[in-house]
Amino acid sequence: MPPPNSTRSSSLPLAAAPMSNPSPSSSPPPNPLAAASSFLQHHLSNLASRFAAPRPALAAAHPPGPQGSSLSLALAPDEVARALTGTPVFTVCNSSNEFVLVSDPATGLRSLGLLCFRSEDADALLSHVRTRQPVLGKGAKVVPITLDQVYMLKAEGIAFRFLPDPLQIKNALELKSGLTGFDGVPVFQSDLLVVKKQKKRYCPIYFQKEDIERELKKASKGSKGSALLKQIMVGSLEDVLKKMEINDRNSGWDDMIFIPPGKSLNQHINEVSA
Repeated sequence: MPPPNSTRSSSLPLAAAPMSNPSPSSSPPPNPLAAASSFLQHHLSNLASRFAAPRPALAAAHPPGPQGSSLSLALAPDEVARALTGTPVFTVCNSSNEFVLVSDPATGLRSLGLLCFRSEDADALLSHVRTRQPVLGKGAKVVPITLDQVYMLKAEGIAFRFLPDPLQIKNALELKSGLTGFDGVPVFQSDLLVVKKQKKRYCPIYFQKEDIERELKKASKGSKGSALLKQIMVGSLEDVLKKMEINDRNSGWDDMIFIPPGKSLNQHINEVSA
């Protein structure tokens, strides 16, 4: 599943143009997903109503030594993106590898890229596009793109909406018994898994509760069940990225590394540093 070319001019540029070109004298084409917009917004509204609650924030995992000095600088977009390397999300593109866009009445955004954390959700979106917009759907396809690519497109001003994995939403709510809802993409962290390799400190952030539990079992031999669960902190991807953007280097937030679903910390570090 190789990632697409991240350049906007050749692959996955932001565009909502229909596959057929209108004549110069015709009126501007409608949004190609206008007919599907109500369906998608209903889906998004259901998510919002089920999980609308303040996002719990993860900690910076207590970095050793003094906090960043007044000379420290905030992380650059490419540095934040580097922490997201390797994690795939899925979107629907037309035959020209352009994002299929939706509108979001809640925010007024008319060009919103929809990104799914599960390929089956993207498949369902593709099926709906093919049903409601046959011309557009004829050449449409599900395309993987990595979160670091998404973040760099976001830094250029392109808007996205994530559809999180419902199972991980359920896991997050079970871990945070005081929450009745969850807003955003859940991520999981534990201070017990912070490591130092090759003079660099890594604070792993997991997208799947199952992955962090597996790592904790290896790191905490003898601990089981509820004891392990108490070591897991829950937050949202959106809040973690925001804190990485606004905090200085050496604050602990620059140590974050996001672990792709199904992988271990050691495996991911070896892959990104190879």
